[in-house]
Amino acid sequence: MQTMYYIGLDVHKRTISYCVKDASGRVYAEGSVPATRCDLDRWMKTLPQPWTAAMEATMFTGWIYDYLQPHAAALKVAHPLMLRAIAAAKKKNDRIDANKICDCLRCDFLPECYMASTAIRERRRTLRYRNLLVRQMVQRKNKTGMLLMEAGVSYNKQRLHQAGYFRELLATNPDINEGLSSLLRLCRETMVRLQKTESALVRSLERDSLLMDRVERLMTIRAVGPITSLTWALEIGDVQRFPSIKKAISYCGLCGAEKSSANTVPRTPLSKQRNKHLQTTLIEAAKMAPRFSPALAMLYDKEKQKGNANRATLAVARKLVAYLMAVDRGQRNFQATETMNCVAA
Repeated sequence: MQTMYYIGLDVHKRTISYCVKDASGRVYAEGSVPATRCDLDRWMKTLPQPWTAAMEATMFTGWIYDYLQPHAAALKVAHPLMLRAIAAAKKKNDRIDANKICDCLRCDFLPECYMASTAIRERRRTLRYRNLLVRQMVQRKNKTGMLLMEAGVSYNKQRLHQAGYFRELLATNPDINEGLSSLLRLCRETMVRLQKTESALVRSLERDSLLMDRVERLMTIRAVGPITSLTWALEIGDVQRFPSIKKAISYCGLCGAEKSSANTVPRTPLSKQRNKHLQTTLIEAAKMAPRFSPALAMLYDKEKQKGNANRATLAVARKLVAYLMAVDRGQRNFQATETMNCVAA
């Protein structure tokens, strides 16, 4: 029977520290290697066979994971917040971190986190870039209003970003001088370019063969549009990894953290340990959902009577998670008892 070798990797931008141990805990090799594909190739030729490795989840983990996976017997990614052995250490450096990750892997104490497939991660990167463009568009819109307010220009806030009204405002308002006009045009042109790029990215994801069927099924849920369905599909990945709806709700950040002690169970705000992209999208969708679904509207009104609007919105968001889970797991279109002729925005 071959001896399995365990490798702990502490990943950084330019270097990767490693520690190789056998099953008994004896150090076989340790050191660091430059974080390039050529250097990783040379390093892997020196490793004993077979080997399994673990690394902490960082922004550099993805390409290293993809590059090492074909050569490893197993490759795991550790949840950074759960690696208490590293976070709570008094003495901390790259060599020690790699050693501790190796020990966690060898003793089966590694707090493993989910690693989506390469195809899903590539498309997720596109969707998150689209979210960046949306934030930049909002900044340009806000800046346009701020420039007008700074100059004391009166304008219609609801119509400001309509192309016809914007041209008329620049042409007819005497309070807008040449310098201000050039800045306003620049903001408008940037916003239009961002909007066109954002729309192109969304269309490319909607037409992607890997996502098309799944997104169409999810959009059969009233109040679920293309952005919500794309965010769910790409951020969740494999829906089967959630054993219950409660686990999915927790992952989406729609419940509070539990800090009970003895008989005391204090109320806590929403937990910060969540997928922030899913949380934001689901809450925004939940605010609009009562307009399109009578069932969700009844739920919203019922919960609002118990507390406030925020509590009701969270209840609707949790119900949306239950709907999305049912459609995704069952691989079939959503079926509801109510009939309503409206389309989700």
